[in-house]
Amino acid sequence: MSKTSNLVGAYSPYSCTISKEATSAFNEALDGLLGVTYTPVAVSEQLVAGTNYKFFCNTEAAVRYPINGSAIVSIYQPLDGKAHITSIQNIN
Repeated sequence: MSKTSNLVGAYSPYSCTISKEATSAFNEALDGLLGVTYTPVAVSEQLVAGTNYKFFCNTEAAVRYPINGSAIVSIYQPLDGKAHITSIQNIN
């Protein structure tokens, strides 16, 4: 088994174990977002002046015949303040 170490300022490897803090930031940032349901499957974190998260998500568009897909949802959680979405990248 190999040992993994993270570089300072780098994103962590994706993990399917999503912490309470990451889940809280995800829910806070997506509160009120309509049209697509994002379900997080894995998360990668970067510690900065706050935390950057990249969530790999399954998606479902809210249309008559739902369209399923995947996306990377990037969220920034500042040290003081509300978590917010910085980008959403659809994966085709």
